[in-house]
Amino acid sequence: MLKIIFLLLMSGGIPVAIAMAGASLIYLFTNDSSPPLVVIHRMISGIDSFPLLAVPFFILAGNLMNNAGITNRIYNYALALVGWLKGGLGHVNVVGSVVFAGMSGTAIADAAGLGTIEIKAMKDHGYSTEFAVGVTAASATLGPIIPPSLPFVIYGMMANVSVGSLFLAGILPGVMMAILMMVTVAYFAHKNNWGSDAKFSWPRLLKALAETAVVAGWPLLVWWLIQGLGLHPQWTVLGALVLLFAADKIFDFQAVLPIMTPVLLIGGMTTGVFTPTEGAIAACVWALILGFFWYRTLNWKMFVKVCLDTVETTATVLFIVAAASIFGWMLTATGVTAAIGAWVLGFTQEPWIFLLLANLLMLFVGCFLEPTAAITILVPILVPICQKLGIDLIHFGLVMVLNLMIGLLHPPMGMVLFVLARVAKLSVERTTMAILPWLVPLLASLILITYVPSVVLWLPHLVY
Repeated sequence: MLKIIFLLLMSGGIPVAIAMAGASLIYLFTNDSSPPLVVIHRMISGIDSFPLLAVPFFILAGNLMNNAGITNRIYNYALALVGWLKGGLGHVNVVGSVVFAGMSGTAIADAAGLGTIEIKAMKDHGYSTEFAVGVTAASATLGPIIPPSLPFVIYGMMANVSVGSLFLAGILPGVMMAILMMVTVAYFAHKNNWGSDAKFSWPRLLKALAETAVVAGWPLLVWWLIQGLGLHPQWTVLGALVLLFAADKIFDFQAVLPIMTPVLLIGGMTTGVFTPTEGAIAACVWALILGFFWYRTLNWKMFVKVCLDTVETTATVLFIVAAASIFGWMLTATGVTAAIGAWVLGFTQEPWIFLLLANLLMLFVGCFLEPTAAITILVPILVPICQKLGIDLIHFGLVMVLNLMIGLLHPPMGMVLFVLARVAKLSVERTTMAILPWLVPLLASLILITYVPSVVLWLPHLVY
């Protein structure tokens, strides 16, 4: 009955959060002895969570980076690094998304932020609008896979697993996905005989490689100073940051400081300096330092606008979480989750078959529901089955998030699809057709991540 009411409300065009809360309230009025006020209590308790405090701060950090001119720096860095390859701007698109994913945490922010710059640049260089939209859509899925990630925070809270472990688990799959996308770009470049989009220059390439080396070497240097020489951790990190800013000033790096965002977050969480929630605050502070004091591209008027946008987005996300919490509780209380679990376990006891069925379900759900709503609905249903079948919940979290990101690329509810259709001034139908070839690397990545768990779990097990 509860599911039927929910589906009827959804089919009537009612927003998913209101449909979930409304279905629960109607069910209580008609079929349950519990007082209707339980809906309010459950919704409040659903968002009364310390880990969820990370949500507004990660949204704010992404918005600050997006409005502080950081996207242009990332684009120029990627252009210097891979723009000289065949199909150069396609590679730039992917590399830029990898870097931006370490700041935004959402696919929509990636598509709307870097996507605007990248699609225009690719069209100006003679690429078809469809190819530009396709590669931008595919690379936008990296946003929630490479840390930090908003969906990982929601999943970690719902499934009661470490957000820090989820962040670490996303690094290798994110890199693997980027490589497969660049291979796809190279295939199209050779098939269509495309040239490069930037003149090869040793100085520019060496400078970009130097920036990459600085980002990779900085945490190793800090670790050696603390562990090898026994220096004070806090003072060592502070001193290393001062050296980093000095190097950025002297060599005029394009993107070293923005790229350091995920490095600082992962480093702080794995060493116990701060929790993921506190790490979200640290990301905001870092973004404010870069925008206001270092690059001086932010002003108070922009800051107020960014804050208002953050409040609006946060309210939407948390309302969905609150509504999904009462809906999930009702599913459990009415025995729906237990019945689904019993049916699945009666159908198969093989983890690989369950993962196949779960993938198909999540790909389907991702086409209709926003990722936050989908996670909060699916976790109470699927996670107990994973526990009974011995499937690692960190691994399953990556599988779930990637499925839902692929769902963002397709009608009827794919938000990335609609954002890119608006940016590129294409119809939704043409945008959908442009994205279809890029499902090949995405689905290949999904298969590898699903059935080769070590790709996901190696790094979390190594650190923790």
